[in-house]
Amino acid sequence: MAEDTLVRVEHLAKKFCRDLKTSLWYGVQDLGAEFVGKKKEEDIQLRNKEFWAVRDINFELKRGECLGLIGRNGAGKSTLLKMLNGLIKPDKGRIEMYGRIGALIELGSGFNPILTGRENIYNNGSVLGLNKKEIDGLLEEIIDFSEMEKFIDTPVQYYSSGMKVRLGFSVAAHMKPDVLILDEVLAVGDSGFKIKSFNKINEIMRDAAVIFVSHSMPHIANITNKVLLMENGVVDYYGENITDGIERYFGLFAGDKERVEYNEFATIEDMKVYASAKYADDPSRKLPAIDYRDPIRIDLDLKLKPNVEWFHIKLQITDKDLKIVGIYDSFQFQEAIKNDRDLHHLKITIPNSIFIDGEYSITVFIQQRDPINSKWNLLAVYRYWRKFNMKASAGLGYVPAVVYLPGQCEVV
Repeated sequence: MAEDTLVRVEHLAKKFCRDLKTSLWYGVQDLGAEFVGKKKEEDIQLRNKEFWAVRDINFELKRGECLGLIGRNGAGKSTLLKMLNGLIKPDKGRIEMYGRIGALIELGSGFNPILTGRENIYNNGSVLGLNKKEIDGLLEEIIDFSEMEKFIDTPVQYYSSGMKVRLGFSVAAHMKPDVLILDEVLAVGDSGFKIKSFNKINEIMRDAAVIFVSHSMPHIANITNKVLLMENGVVDYYGENITDGIERYFGLFAGDKERVEYNEFATIEDMKVYASAKYADDPSRKLPAIDYRDPIRIDLDLKLKPNVEWFHIKLQITDKDLKIVGIYDSFQFQEAIKNDRDLHHLKITIPNSIFIDGEYSITVFIQQRDPINSKWNLLAVYRYWRKFNMKASAGLGYVPAVVYLPGQCEVV
């Protein structure tokens, strides 16, 4: 093994039983087989009501690397972390970890609730092999970082979720770990503490290996240099191309299906989003692709009820995280459109598309403004009615932003 390799996982697997009573009986059988030396990895197979929670996981992590562990809920991420931290025993495979291991994989894990925060710091330090003098030297730094000075002598059972995260991360990060394992628990903390925590992770990475689990892709893109995507307990992607891993993660979701939310007074007969010229004749693309700073061009065919005199169009653009990234509203740019025909053929042009790479959905609102009370009345809502892909990065990869801002830098 290379000298700076701190984590190596080979063919790791773990199975569980869906039924409690059956699980207890299987546990007795397995203990007996291990006791008499009859249990062998190659003989392990699924029994009735069992399933593989994690299967055939392989990866390697060196000092200075941060592995982003991603996947949908139930993919097996937490089970993998518990095996890495020694909380549960794998059924197959091998784990090699070198040095001191710091972990924060469940809210409040490693804390005795009846002890104070200060006493728990000493407990955790002792488990990691530090003596009292070493912990004394780190104590004030841990307390200052956690911002828990007023409550450090309060029993942990009275801490809020955010307070437990603050103290738990501070302990794990300041015990000088060679391997730091962090689950999604940082999502509980406030924004200020998150920023401080990610800065600390970047500092730790200089001398340690970090395994970081998150559902926030901007966080994954910011701090990781490797990514492992899990799906149904197996590896779907493993490599250093963070952009590819994130796109595969988003691809696991079927996405929000287009739906008619409301159409009592108006109906969309047809809608088309045009691709950029260079992609227009590419039959392999399922969605229209638009280049950075090319216009977004949309054709919209509408029918409205005769009692509607005037109307406006609003387009809401959302990314795959369902975050609203842009809105076009005809009310801001022109007079209301008169309902003077059976079928309206509308051409909408958004001059500059400056969104980052990715898939986007367009929700269409057809609305009417009441001139008396200035309120808006919805005529129709077509949710996620059309989708398109942005091709923006030109090799820059995934970035934790919404848009690429155009601009110039001149030497003067």
